[in-house]
Amino acid sequence: MITRWGWIRAILRANWPILAYFGFCLISVVWSSHSDIAFKRWIKAIGDVAIVLVVVTDRHPLVAFERVVSRVGFVLLPLSVLFIKYYPELGRSFDSFGNPQNTGVTTNKNMLGVIVLVLSLSTLWTVLSLWRERGQPYRKRRLIAQAALLAFGISLLSMAHSSTAIACFILGGGLIVATGFRSIRTRPARVHLLCLIIFLGGGLTLLLGGGTDVVHALGRKDTLSGRTDIWAALLASAPNPIIGAGFESYWISSHELQFARILRDEGWYHPEDLNEAHDGYLEVYLELGWIGVGLIACCLVKAYRGAVAAYRLDPGSGGMLLAYVIVAAFYSITEAGFRMLDPMWIFLLLAMTAANGITSGLVPKRRSRPPASHKALPVGVSAC
Repeated sequence: MITRWGWIRAILRANWPILAYFGFCLISVVWSSHSDIAFKRWIKAIGDVAIVLVVVTDRHPLVAFERVVSRVGFVLLPLSVLFIKYYPELGRSFDSFGNPQNTGVTTNKNMLGVIVLVLSLSTLWTVLSLWRERGQPYRKRRLIAQAALLAFGISLLSMAHSSTAIACFILGGGLIVATGFRSIRTRPARVHLLCLIIFLGGGLTLLLGGGTDVVHALGRKDTLSGRTDIWAALLASAPNPIIGAGFESYWISSHELQFARILRDEGWYHPEDLNEAHDGYLEVYLELGWIGVGLIACCLVKAYRGAVAAYRLDPGSGGMLLAYVIVAAFYSITEAGFRMLDPMWIFLLLAMTAANGITSGLVPKRRSRPPASHKALPVGVSAC
Protein backbone atom coordinates (compact mmCIF):
# COMPACT_ATOMS: atom_id res chain seq x y z
CA MET A 1 0.00 0.00 0.00
CA ILE A 2 2.97 2.31 0.50
CA THR A 3 3.70 2.30 -3.23
CA ARG A 4 0.06 3.22 -3.91
CA TRP A 5 -0.08 6.07 -1.39
CA GLY A 6 -0.78 8.77 -3.96
CA TRP A 7 -3.71 6.79 -5.32
CA ILE A 8 -4.98 5.98 -1.82
CA ARG A 9 -4.84 9.62 -0.74
CA ALA A 10 -6.89 10.68 -3.76
CA ILE A 11 -9.51 7.97 -3.15
CA LEU A 12 -9.85 8.90 0.52
CA ARG A 13 -10.24 12.54 -0.45
CA ALA A 14 -13.06 11.57 -2.82
CA ASN A 15 -14.71 9.65 0.04
CA TRP A 16 -14.38 12.26 2.78
CA PRO A 17 -17.41 11.03 4.83
CA ILE A 18 -15.44 7.88 5.67
CA LEU A 19 -12.60 9.99 7.05
CA ALA A 20 -15.07 12.14 9.00
CA TYR A 21 -16.77 9.10 10.50
CA PHE A 22 -13.59 7.33 11.58
CA GLY A 23 -12.19 10.64 12.80
CA PHE A 24 -15.17 11.13 15.11
CA CYS A 25 -14.87 7.50 16.23
CA LEU A 26 -11.31 8.24 17.31
CA ILE A 27 -12.37 11.40 19.16
CA SER A 28 -15.14 9.49 20.95
CA VAL A 29 -12.51 7.27 22.56
CA VAL A 30 -11.91 10.18 24.95
CA TRP A 31 -15.30 9.85 26.70
CA SER A 32 -15.48 6.06 26.56
CA SER A 33 -15.69 4.30 29.93
CA HIS A 34 -12.81 2.07 28.76
CA SER A 35 -10.67 4.28 26.52
CA ASP A 36 -7.89 1.72 26.16
CA ILE A 37 -10.26 -0.95 24.86
CA ALA A 38 -12.07 1.53 22.61
CA PHE A 39 -8.78 2.69 21.07
CA LYS A 40 -7.69 -0.91 20.37
CA ARG A 41 -11.02 -1.55 18.68
CA TRP A 42 -10.62 1.61 16.61
CA ILE A 43 -7.22 0.38 15.40
CA LYS A 44 -8.87 -2.91 14.44
CA ALA A 45 -11.68 -1.04 12.66
CA ILE A 46 -9.15 0.76 10.47
CA GLY A 47 -8.37 -2.67 9.07
CA ASP A 48 -11.75 -2.61 7.30
CA VAL A 49 -10.67 0.45 5.35
CA ALA A 50 -7.29 -1.13 4.60
CA ILE A 51 -8.98 -4.22 3.16
CA VAL A 52 -11.12 -2.04 0.90
CA LEU A 53 -8.19 0.08 -0.28
CA VAL A 54 -6.15 -3.00 -1.22
CA VAL A 55 -8.92 -4.04 -3.61
CA VAL A 56 -9.84 -0.59 -4.95
CA THR A 57 -6.23 0.37 -5.71
CA ASP A 58 -5.50 -2.84 -7.60
CA ARG A 59 -4.56 -2.41 -11.26
CA HIS A 60 -7.82 -4.21 -12.13
CA PRO A 61 -10.04 -3.20 -9.17
CA LEU A 62 -13.38 -4.56 -10.38
CA VAL A 63 -11.78 -7.76 -11.64
CA ALA A 64 -9.96 -8.09 -8.30
CA PHE A 65 -13.27 -7.65 -6.49
CA GLU A 66 -14.88 -10.35 -8.62
CA ARG A 67 -12.00 -12.77 -8.01
CA VAL A 68 -11.96 -12.18 -4.25
CA VAL A 69 -15.68 -12.89 -4.00
CA SER A 70 -15.42 -15.99 -6.21
CA ARG A 71 -12.46 -17.50 -4.36
CA VAL A 72 -13.94 -16.84 -0.94
CA GLY A 73 -17.32 -18.10 -2.11
CA PHE A 74 -15.99 -21.34 -3.57
CA VAL A 75 -14.45 -22.13 -0.18
CA LEU A 76 -17.06 -20.94 2.33
CA LEU A 77 -20.35 -21.78 0.61
CA PRO A 78 -19.76 -25.46 -0.32
CA LEU A 79 -18.01 -26.00 3.01
CA SER A 80 -21.04 -24.58 4.86
CA VAL A 81 -23.37 -26.95 3.02
CA LEU A 82 -21.03 -29.85 3.83
CA PHE A 83 -20.94 -28.95 7.54
CA ILE A 84 -24.71 -28.50 7.81
CA LYS A 85 -25.63 -31.71 6.01
CA TYR A 86 -22.92 -34.15 7.07
CA TYR A 87 -21.06 -32.67 10.07
CA PRO A 88 -23.79 -31.24 12.36
CA GLU A 89 -21.33 -30.84 15.23
CA LEU A 90 -19.56 -28.23 13.08
CA GLY A 91 -22.40 -26.73 11.03
CA ARG A 92 -25.29 -26.65 13.51
CA SER A 93 -25.82 -25.24 16.99
CA PHE A 94 -28.45 -23.77 19.31
CA ASP A 95 -29.24 -20.10 19.84
CA SER A 96 -29.63 -18.42 23.23
CA PHE A 97 -33.28 -19.50 23.36
CA GLY A 98 -32.41 -23.17 22.78
CA ASN A 99 -33.65 -23.24 19.20
CA PRO A 100 -31.61 -25.22 16.63
CA GLN A 101 -29.89 -23.19 13.91
CA ASN A 102 -27.74 -23.89 10.87
CA THR A 103 -24.47 -21.98 11.14
CA GLY A 104 -22.21 -23.51 8.47
CA VAL A 105 -18.67 -22.17 8.81
CA THR A 106 -19.82 -19.39 11.19
CA THR A 107 -21.06 -19.33 14.78
CA ASN A 108 -24.66 -18.15 14.24
CA LYS A 109 -27.27 -18.08 11.49
CA ASN A 110 -27.26 -14.30 11.06
CA MET A 111 -23.55 -14.24 10.34
CA LEU A 112 -23.98 -17.09 7.88
CA GLY A 113 -26.85 -15.18 6.29
CA VAL A 114 -24.92 -11.94 5.76
CA ILE A 115 -21.85 -13.73 4.36
CA VAL A 116 -24.01 -15.64 1.89
CA LEU A 117 -25.89 -12.43 1.06
CA VAL A 118 -22.88 -10.31 0.09
CA LEU A 119 -21.24 -13.15 -1.83
CA SER A 120 -24.43 -14.12 -3.67
CA LEU A 121 -25.19 -10.57 -4.83
CA SER A 122 -21.80 -10.31 -6.53
CA THR A 123 -22.17 -13.82 -7.96
CA LEU A 124 -25.56 -12.92 -9.42
CA TRP A 125 -23.99 -9.84 -11.04
CA THR A 126 -21.20 -12.00 -12.49
CA VAL A 127 -23.68 -14.55 -13.88
CA LEU A 128 -25.74 -11.82 -15.55
CA SER A 129 -22.60 -10.18 -16.96
CA LEU A 130 -21.40 -13.46 -18.46
CA TRP A 131 -24.86 -14.13 -19.87
CA ARG A 132 -25.04 -10.74 -21.62
CA GLU A 133 -21.41 -10.38 -22.77
CA ARG A 134 -20.92 -13.36 -25.06
CA GLY A 135 -17.41 -12.40 -26.15
CA GLN A 136 -15.71 -12.97 -22.79
CA PRO A 137 -12.91 -15.58 -22.66
CA TYR A 138 -13.80 -18.99 -21.23
CA ARG A 139 -17.36 -17.74 -20.95
CA LYS A 140 -19.11 -21.13 -20.86
CA ARG A 141 -17.03 -22.75 -18.13
CA ARG A 142 -17.08 -19.57 -16.04
CA LEU A 143 -20.84 -19.29 -16.41
CA ILE A 144 -21.32 -22.87 -15.23
CA ALA A 145 -19.03 -22.34 -12.24
CA GLN A 146 -20.64 -19.05 -11.20
CA ALA A 147 -24.15 -20.45 -11.65
CA ALA A 148 -23.21 -23.37 -9.38
CA LEU A 149 -21.87 -20.93 -6.79
CA LEU A 150 -25.11 -18.93 -7.00
CA ALA A 151 -27.08 -22.13 -6.47
CA PHE A 152 -25.04 -22.83 -3.32
CA GLY A 153 -25.79 -19.32 -2.10
CA ILE A 154 -29.54 -19.54 -2.65
CA SER A 155 -29.74 -22.95 -0.96
CA LEU A 156 -27.73 -21.64 2.03
CA LEU A 157 -30.04 -18.64 2.40
CA SER A 158 -32.86 -21.12 2.82
CA MET A 159 -30.85 -23.26 5.25
CA ALA A 160 -29.79 -20.29 7.37
CA HIS A 161 -33.38 -19.11 7.91
CA SER A 162 -32.07 -15.55 8.15
CA SER A 163 -35.11 -13.50 7.21
CA THR A 164 -33.15 -10.27 6.84
CA ALA A 165 -30.63 -11.85 4.47
CA ILE A 166 -33.39 -13.42 2.35
CA ALA A 167 -35.33 -10.15 2.07
CA CYS A 168 -32.18 -8.18 1.24
CA PHE A 169 -31.11 -10.68 -1.42
CA ILE A 170 -34.50 -10.38 -3.10
CA LEU A 171 -34.22 -6.59 -2.92
CA GLY A 172 -30.60 -6.37 -4.11
CA GLY A 173 -30.96 -9.10 -6.71
CA GLY A 174 -34.06 -7.45 -8.10
CA LEU A 175 -32.22 -4.14 -8.33
CA ILE A 176 -29.27 -5.74 -10.16
CA VAL A 177 -31.64 -7.37 -12.64
CA ALA A 178 -33.73 -4.20 -13.11
CA THR A 179 -30.73 -1.96 -13.74
CA GLY A 180 -29.71 -4.33 -16.52
CA PHE A 181 -32.87 -3.64 -18.53
CA ARG A 182 -32.36 -1.62 -21.68
CA SER A 183 -35.13 0.83 -20.70
CA ILE A 184 -33.14 1.82 -17.60
CA ARG A 185 -29.61 1.51 -19.01
CA THR A 186 -30.47 3.99 -21.79
CA ARG A 187 -32.04 6.41 -19.29
CA PRO A 188 -30.01 6.23 -16.05
CA ALA A 189 -32.19 8.93 -14.44
CA ARG A 190 -34.84 6.25 -14.00
CA VAL A 191 -32.62 4.64 -11.36
CA HIS A 192 -33.75 7.34 -8.90
CA LEU A 193 -37.37 6.45 -9.64
CA LEU A 194 -36.64 2.77 -9.18
CA CYS A 195 -35.01 3.34 -5.78
CA LEU A 196 -37.83 5.69 -4.77
CA ILE A 197 -40.40 3.00 -5.57
CA ILE A 198 -38.46 0.54 -3.42
CA PHE A 199 -38.37 2.91 -0.43
CA LEU A 200 -41.99 4.00 -0.78
CA GLY A 201 -43.15 0.41 -1.25
CA GLY A 202 -41.49 -0.70 1.98
CA GLY A 203 -42.61 2.38 3.91
CA LEU A 204 -46.25 2.25 2.79
CA THR A 205 -46.41 -1.47 3.56
CA LEU A 206 -45.52 -0.70 7.17
CA LEU A 207 -47.66 2.45 7.48
CA LEU A 208 -50.81 0.86 6.01
CA GLY A 209 -50.63 -2.18 8.26
CA GLY A 210 -49.11 -4.66 5.85
CA GLY A 211 -45.92 -4.90 7.84
CA THR A 212 -47.31 -7.71 10.00
CA ASP A 213 -48.11 -9.81 6.92
CA VAL A 214 -44.61 -9.24 5.57
CA VAL A 215 -43.05 -10.20 8.89
CA HIS A 216 -45.11 -13.39 9.00
CA ALA A 217 -44.19 -14.19 5.40
CA LEU A 218 -40.52 -14.00 6.38
CA GLY A 219 -41.09 -16.44 9.23
CA ARG A 220 -40.95 -13.97 12.12
CA LYS A 221 -43.31 -12.95 14.89
CA ASP A 222 -44.88 -9.51 15.13
CA THR A 223 -42.05 -8.52 17.48
CA LEU A 224 -39.42 -9.32 14.80
CA SER A 225 -38.06 -12.24 16.84
CA GLY A 226 -37.84 -10.15 20.01
CA ARG A 227 -36.11 -7.19 18.38
CA THR A 228 -38.78 -4.67 19.40
CA ASP A 229 -38.26 -5.62 23.07
CA ILE A 230 -34.51 -5.18 22.64
CA TRP A 231 -34.92 -1.80 20.94
CA ALA A 232 -37.25 -0.49 23.68
CA ALA A 233 -34.82 -1.56 26.42
CA LEU A 234 -31.86 -0.03 24.60
CA LEU A 235 -33.61 3.32 24.15
CA ALA A 236 -34.52 3.32 27.84
CA SER A 237 -30.88 2.75 28.80
CA ALA A 238 -29.28 4.96 26.12
CA PRO A 239 -26.34 7.18 27.18
CA ASN A 240 -25.70 10.77 26.00
CA PRO A 241 -27.98 11.29 22.96
CA ILE A 242 -25.54 13.68 21.25
CA ILE A 243 -22.21 11.88 21.52
CA GLY A 244 -23.12 8.38 22.77
CA ALA A 245 -21.07 6.08 24.99
CA GLY A 246 -17.95 6.17 22.82
CA PHE A 247 -16.72 4.01 19.97
CA GLU A 248 -17.62 0.33 20.55
CA SER A 249 -18.17 1.12 24.23
CA TYR A 250 -21.88 0.77 25.00
CA TRP A 251 -21.72 -2.98 25.57
CA ILE A 252 -18.85 -2.65 28.05
CA SER A 253 -20.36 0.26 29.99
CA SER A 254 -22.74 0.50 32.94
CA HIS A 255 -25.59 1.26 30.52
CA GLU A 256 -25.47 -2.35 29.33
CA LEU A 257 -26.20 -3.51 32.89
CA GLN A 258 -29.29 -1.31 32.96
CA PHE A 259 -30.36 -2.72 29.60
CA ALA A 260 -29.97 -6.32 30.82
CA ARG A 261 -31.92 -5.53 33.99
CA ILE A 262 -34.85 -4.18 31.97
CA LEU A 263 -35.05 -7.30 29.82
CA ARG A 264 -34.62 -9.58 32.83
CA ASP A 265 -37.60 -7.89 34.49
CA GLU A 266 -39.59 -8.66 31.33
CA GLY A 267 -38.80 -12.36 31.63
CA TRP A 268 -35.83 -12.68 29.25
CA TYR A 269 -33.37 -15.49 29.93
CA HIS A 270 -29.73 -14.35 30.21
CA PRO A 271 -30.13 -11.01 28.39
CA GLU A 272 -26.53 -10.20 29.32
CA ASP A 273 -25.47 -12.51 26.48
CA LEU A 274 -26.71 -9.97 23.92
CA ASN A 275 -23.97 -7.82 22.43
CA GLU A 276 -25.64 -5.96 19.56
CA ALA A 277 -28.76 -3.84 19.02
CA HIS A 278 -29.99 -5.73 15.93
CA ASP A 279 -30.37 -2.33 14.30
CA GLY A 280 -27.40 -0.61 12.72
CA TYR A 281 -28.71 2.92 13.19
CA LEU A 282 -29.61 2.32 16.84
CA GLU A 283 -26.19 0.72 17.38
CA VAL A 284 -24.46 3.85 16.05
CA TYR A 285 -26.75 6.04 18.17
CA LEU A 286 -25.78 4.17 21.33
CA GLU A 287 -22.05 4.36 20.54
CA LEU A 288 -21.74 7.79 18.87
CA GLY A 289 -25.05 9.59 19.44
CA TRP A 290 -26.85 11.71 16.85
CA ILE A 291 -23.52 12.96 15.53
CA GLY A 292 -22.55 9.41 14.58
CA VAL A 293 -25.96 8.75 13.02
CA GLY A 294 -25.56 11.93 10.97
CA LEU A 295 -22.13 10.84 9.75
CA ILE A 296 -23.47 7.41 8.76
CA ALA A 297 -26.26 9.18 6.87
CA CYS A 298 -23.61 11.25 5.05
CA CYS A 299 -21.79 8.04 4.10
CA LEU A 300 -24.99 6.49 2.74
CA VAL A 301 -25.94 9.61 0.76
CA LYS A 302 -22.42 9.94 -0.66
CA ALA A 303 -22.40 6.23 -1.53
CA TYR A 304 -25.81 6.43 -3.21
CA ARG A 305 -24.95 9.50 -5.27
CA GLY A 306 -21.63 7.97 -6.26
CA ALA A 307 -23.24 4.67 -7.26
CA VAL A 308 -25.85 6.42 -9.41
CA ALA A 309 -23.15 8.52 -11.07
CA ALA A 310 -21.05 5.38 -11.62
CA TYR A 311 -24.08 3.70 -13.19
CA ARG A 312 -24.24 6.49 -15.77
CA LEU A 313 -20.61 5.82 -16.73
CA ASP A 314 -20.57 2.02 -16.33
CA PRO A 315 -24.10 0.52 -16.07
CA GLY A 316 -22.85 -3.02 -15.43
CA SER A 317 -20.66 -2.32 -12.41
CA GLY A 318 -22.69 0.67 -11.24
CA GLY A 319 -25.83 -1.44 -10.87
CA MET A 320 -24.04 -3.87 -8.58
CA LEU A 321 -22.50 -1.11 -6.47
CA LEU A 322 -25.90 0.58 -6.14
CA ALA A 323 -27.42 -2.71 -5.00
CA TYR A 324 -24.87 -3.02 -2.19
CA VAL A 325 -25.60 0.53 -0.99
CA ILE A 326 -29.38 0.03 -0.96
CA VAL A 327 -29.09 -3.41 0.65
CA ALA A 328 -26.78 -2.06 3.38
CA ALA A 329 -29.29 0.68 4.20
CA PHE A 330 -32.15 -1.85 4.50
CA TYR A 331 -30.12 -4.59 6.17
CA SER A 332 -29.15 -2.27 9.00
CA ILE A 333 -32.79 -1.77 10.00
CA THR A 334 -32.90 -5.17 11.71
CA GLU A 335 -29.19 -6.03 12.00
CA ALA A 336 -26.10 -4.16 13.22
CA GLY A 337 -24.68 -3.61 9.74
CA PHE A 338 -22.31 -0.73 10.55
CA ARG A 339 -20.05 -2.55 13.01
CA MET A 340 -16.37 -3.21 12.43
CA LEU A 341 -15.48 -6.47 10.69
CA ASP A 342 -19.10 -7.00 9.65
CA PRO A 343 -19.22 -8.20 6.00
CA MET A 344 -22.05 -5.77 5.19
CA TRP A 345 -20.02 -2.81 6.50
CA ILE A 346 -16.95 -3.86 4.52
CA PHE A 347 -18.96 -4.24 1.30
CA LEU A 348 -20.66 -0.89 1.86
CA LEU A 349 -17.24 0.78 2.18
CA LEU A 350 -16.09 -1.10 -0.91
CA ALA A 351 -19.13 -0.02 -2.93
CA MET A 352 -18.76 3.58 -1.78
CA THR A 353 -15.04 3.90 -2.56
CA ALA A 354 -15.33 2.07 -5.88
CA ALA A 355 -18.33 4.13 -7.02
CA ASN A 356 -16.81 7.47 -6.13
CA GLY A 357 -13.52 6.29 -7.59
CA ILE A 358 -15.21 5.54 -10.92
CA THR A 359 -16.94 8.92 -11.05
CA SER A 360 -13.74 10.80 -10.24
CA GLY A 361 -11.61 8.79 -12.69
CA LEU A 362 -9.56 7.17 -9.93
CA VAL A 363 -10.92 3.67 -10.54
CA PRO A 364 -11.00 2.42 -14.14
CA LYS A 365 -14.26 1.07 -15.48
CA ARG A 366 -14.60 -2.67 -15.93
CA ARG A 367 -13.79 -2.50 -19.63
CA SER A 368 -11.00 0.05 -19.23
CA ARG A 369 -7.38 -1.00 -19.50
CA PRO A 370 -5.60 -0.68 -16.14
CA PRO A 371 -2.36 1.19 -15.54
CA ALA A 372 0.82 -0.58 -16.71
CA SER A 373 2.00 -1.04 -13.12
CA HIS A 374 1.03 -0.13 -9.57
CA LYS A 375 3.25 2.92 -9.90
CA ALA A 376 1.23 4.21 -12.81
CA LEU A 377 -1.63 6.21 -11.29
CA PRO A 378 -4.87 7.53 -12.80
CA VAL A 379 -4.90 10.94 -14.44
CA GLY A 380 -4.82 13.74 -11.88
CA VAL A 381 -3.20 11.69 -9.13
CA SER A 382 0.33 12.55 -8.17
CA ALA A 383 2.68 10.19 -6.40
CA CYS A 384 4.20 11.21 -3.07
